[in-house]
Amino acid sequence: MSASIPLKDSRSGTLAMLAFACGVMVATIYLCQPLLAEMARSFGIAADRAALVAVATQVGYTLGILFVVPLADGSDPVKLIRRMMMLTIVGLIAAALAPVLSALLVASVSIAATCVVAQILIPLATTLAAPEFRGRIVSKLSTGLILGILLSRTFSGLAAEYLGSWRAPFLLEALLIAVLFFVLPRYLPARSTGAGIGYWHLIKSLPPLFRHRELQLSMALSLCCFAGFSALWATLAFHLSSASFGLGPAAAGLFGLWGAPGALLAPMAGRLADRWGPGRVNACALVCMAACFLLAATLGRTSVIALVIAINLLDFGLQSGQVANQARIFGLSPEIRGRLNTLYMGVTFGGGAMGALIGGWVWSVAGWVGICWLGGCLVVMAALVLGCASVFACAASKTPAC
Repeated sequence: MSASIPLKDSRSGTLAMLAFACGVMVATIYLCQPLLAEMARSFGIAADRAALVAVATQVGYTLGILFVVPLADGSDPVKLIRRMMMLTIVGLIAAALAPVLSALLVASVSIAATCVVAQILIPLATTLAAPEFRGRIVSKLSTGLILGILLSRTFSGLAAEYLGSWRAPFLLEALLIAVLFFVLPRYLPARSTGAGIGYWHLIKSLPPLFRHRELQLSMALSLCCFAGFSALWATLAFHLSSASFGLGPAAAGLFGLWGAPGALLAPMAGRLADRWGPGRVNACALVCMAACFLLAATLGRTSVIALVIAINLLDFGLQSGQVANQARIFGLSPEIRGRLNTLYMGVTFGGGAMGALIGGWVWSVAGWVGICWLGGCLVVMAALVLGCASVFACAASKTPAC
């Protein structure tokens, strides 16, 4: 996986292992999505209340990004990552044993707040190679991350279906992270940039970073796109279990697998971002996402094939946009990449929490078509932001190409 990218002081297979770790860790916050209908039945609650589990994971991940990821600029990554893994394992076991919805919500917030390892690894990996490889490194690790998001649903749905309980996936995920706990540190550098910086100094240094226009643009685009992505995925299990399909958690989980091809095309976005710039990649990503919601709102109401195509468009669009956004912000100072990623991903998963929360309400009011309209409106908002930013950039540069 890393053969075409020369890395500094790293062992063979480093990028492959880091990408795998990104996928495994981020998977913990998406295990619940194909299980929401089963959780609702298990606890005897309405669908919109079960959807709060998906909201809790997004909120927890946002908190972890804001208050844990800044340590990446001032701590030994081996110690930091191992501590986060151990806490995630404890949270997963607590979720599997949760007797009531409130306990599951608390465990979900805890799991998500401590599984932010991917957001530490991605900026760390960009320091291992020359700047001209930045987009490709981000795309490789982001591919691992998005595959973790998608395949976690497949893993979760199948495990719940064939082991007879929605609790089983949480225990299996805890076991997988326990194995990674011993393997991953062998591939990490001993120290991160800026080691020794105090925690509160790192936290206080976050607000001034909002001045960077590259960060502002990337955050706005990602908030809109991830909100639409989360709204669709948080309600897909309900759509598939409706009278139009009558499918269970295994089928909902398999949509993660069927949507994987779209994510596997993401390395192309990294190369294009390095060559053409992030803006053009963002534009292509938004076109794909718009096509997804249009297809899902029409043929996707009753056709599984149409839904599979729509999910691939959504996954490719989101992943490509994320690669472009992170390549843009990592072009700023290397010493602040961890904190830039903190702000960027904090807003991203804040958008995810907003999308899951609003999506649960929209589903109860307007059903699947309402979800698709919500996603389409969010894509239009992102397109307006990108268009305005492009106009302002061209006016500032006053280049003939504009």
